[in-house]
Parts: sequence; structure tokens; C-alpha cells
Amino acid sequence: MQQGSQELSVLEKTGYSLGDCAANFVFQTQIMFLMGFYTDVFGIAASTAGYIFLLSRLWDAFNDPLMGALADRTDTRWGKFRPWILITAVPFAILFVLCYTVPDLSLTGKIVWAVITYNLLMMIYTANNIPYSALTGVMTGDRAERGSLVTWRFVFAMIAQFVVQTYTLSIVAAFGGQADPAGAWQKTIALWALIAVVFFFITFATTRERVKPDPQFKSSLRGDLADLLGNRNWVALAVATVFIFICLSMRGGSTYYYFQYYIREGEVFGRTPSWQDLFGWFNGLGTLTTIAGVLLSKPLAMRFGNRDVFRVSLFLTAVCMAAFYFLPPTAVQAILLLQMLLQFIYGTTIPLLWAMMADVADFTEWKTGRRATAMTFALTVFALKLGLSLGGAFQGWLLDYYQYAPNAAQSEHTLEGIRLLMSIFPAISFFLGVGALLYYKIDKPTELQMHEELTQRRRRQQASY
Repeated sequence: MQQGSQELSVLEKTGYSLGDCAANFVFQTQIMFLMGFYTDVFGIAASTAGYIFLLSRLWDAFNDPLMGALADRTDTRWGKFRPWILITAVPFAILFVLCYTVPDLSLTGKIVWAVITYNLLMMIYTANNIPYSALTGVMTGDRAERGSLVTWRFVFAMIAQFVVQTYTLSIVAAFGGQADPAGAWQKTIALWALIAVVFFFITFATTRERVKPDPQFKSSLRGDLADLLGNRNWVALAVATVFIFICLSMRGGSTYYYFQYYIREGEVFGRTPSWQDLFGWFNGLGTLTTIAGVLLSKPLAMRFGNRDVFRVSLFLTAVCMAAFYFLPPTAVQAILLLQMLLQFIYGTTIPLLWAMMADVADFTEWKTGRRATAMTFALTVFALKLGLSLGGAFQGWLLDYYQYAPNAAQSEHTLEGIRLLMSIFPAISFFLGVGALLYYKIDKPTELQMHEELTQRRRRQQASY
């Protein structure tokens, strides 16, 4: 099989995609529920939770380049990246459950527990997810196959998102969430963790690494960092990623409060659902249209290029997000429909961010002859986690600023803050991300030129073995 034209089987695409499905049982739970769990079940103030998110995610973000360097320099008979998925699977699941375990401690003891368990969870997430993400760049060197692989990956990720966002609160209730919320949350997370472990094992067993760096070029950590920091396309993508994930963290965590306190329950589509049901419908319907957007992403990118589709879709998503501010709490059907439109547009961007990371790795190899796939993904994931840390911190601080009181009726001032956290504040962050992408210059002609020239190089490299 030639390195420039590697086709992937349905089994391998499925197996690879289950890895991101597994990771999203953790990621989506963090984004959607961890702030609410900390404030309403664990008993931590929103601002304290914000500081935990900020410091823990920042610490974890600095681990990403180290993990990238370590993964790039791993050399086993199973490859560079696949072994990490295997050895982190079980610790990942255990720490996931511990993060949602409420110990019988004082408030200070609980805060210490939250800091330790959350930090350890994020560190094992890094050790698992950086090598997993880097697999995208080494399973195939074919542009079309890589785009197909990323699409498969994010369809499966959206399936996990659908399950977690739609059914978590219902499962918590089924496990006795009213009488014993702490125990119910722990059992629910244990269920998600078990599923994740099985999926990680399947990913390891069904994937292969094919794209190899040219052995005549020796990489160094300093050289890898210099290559990326001198690549303005990576800098633009990294800055945009920070703003994108500030938005996702801030808005995702605020949805719990938006439906619990701001939305007025009433008849919707002939039914009178609870706020938990509305929360599930909002996320479930949004995820279904996200999957449609993900499926549309590849044909749009093949026609217009990754960069242009990404920028336009991100801008339109921000417009839809800002529009939420103008919907009253009784307009539930309009809120659901607007979310479906927003998520459909945003869905087209999801595979493209990761495809553009691979493009940046290709760009570096194209210009320098050196390839540091895991470092490229690691430093971009560093930007992602920086965005998550800032978004979570902003959410906690803003909830305290607007005087949020757990498990109580909220003032009009607080409701206005929750409304802004679902609309204007995250939309501003997306608009800033669009601005950063104006400096990303890998357009469709450049993608095609890189692909052609790198394909020829790899063929010559393979023929010389």
C-alpha cells in the first residue's frame, strides 16, 4: 500500500471513531454538567468552581506539548500513538467516576478533593487524547481519506454527545436523583465510564499507523516548537481555537441553568414537559442537526476548502447564538428551532478544526521536511484547553457577579446574566475567532499543492527503503 493513497476500511474508520465517542462521554459531561454538579450537588460556590476550572485546565494545557513530544518519540511495535490509548483506558474510567464522587468531608476537604480528582482526570485525558488525535495524521496520507476519517470520527462523537446531553439527567433521576443526587450522579458516570473503556479497547485493536516521518530528519523538542511558532497558520488556528472553546465552555455549562431557571415551562408540541425534558430535547434535537452538519462538512470542504467553510460557518453560528438574547422565556418552540439551526451550521465546522490541524502538520513538513504530528495536535489542544479553562472561569465568575443562588428562585438580575451567558457573551467569543482566522492562509489551492507534493515525496521515500 502506498503512503500517498492509503484507503481505510469501514472497520478501521469505525474503530477509530469509537475512540472519540468514548472520550466524549467524559468531555460532554464536563462541558454540560460539571459546573452544575459542583454548585448544586457538591456544594461549591460558582466562583470557586470557576477558579478550579481555570487553574486545573491551565495546568493540564501545559502538559499537552509535553505529551505531544513524548508521543512523537514513542516507538513500539504497535506504533507511536496507539499504545497510549490502551494503557490509559482503565485509569481514565476510574478517575472519571472519582471526579463525580462526593466525599464525606468538610467544605475545604471537598474543594481539595475536587481539585485533585479534576486535575488527575484532565491529565489522563491528555495522555489519552493527544495520541488519539495525532492518529488522524498518520493513519492515512490521502487528503480525501483523511477528510472521510474525520467525518466518521465526529459522527460518532455526536452520537456520544446526543446520548450524554439527552439522557444524563433522566438516568440520574432513574437512579434516585431526588432522594440521593450524589449517589445517582456517581452511578450514572460509572455507566458512561464502562462504555468508554470498551470503546477505547476497540480503537486500539482496529487501527494502524501508516504515515512515517522521513528517517533522515531528526526532530527535537526545540525544533518542533520553533517550526510551529514560526508557522502563522498554526498561530491563527490556535488563537481561533481559544475563542471557540471559551464560547463552548461558557455556553455549554450555562444551558443547565438556562433551562432550570430561565425557561418557562408550558405546552410544547402538544406536551407540557419538565425543564429536564426540555433540556434533553434542546440538546438532543441540536445534536441530530449537528450530525447532519458534520456529514455536509466533507463535500463542502472538498468544494471550497477547509478554511473558507470553517470561517463562514463559524460566523453564521455566532449570528444565531446572539439571536437567542431576543427570544423570551416562553418562546420554547422558537428556542428549540433556533438551536437546531445553530447546531446544523456549527456541525460543518467540527471536523474541519481537526482536519486543519492535520493541514498545519502537512504545511510544516511541506516547508521544512520535518513532521511532528503529535506536537502539532498537542499545541492546538493546548489552545483548546486554554479556551475551556477561560470559558469555565468566566462562567463561574459571571454567575457569582449576577448573584446566582443554588437551588433557589433567581432574581431578574441573575436571570439576565444567565440569558447573556447563553447568547451575547459566547457569540462575541465566536466573532473574535472568525477575526483570528483571517490570518490563516492555507486555502484550497494550497491544500491541493501540499497534498500532491507530499504524496510524491512519500512515494520516493518508500521506494528508497
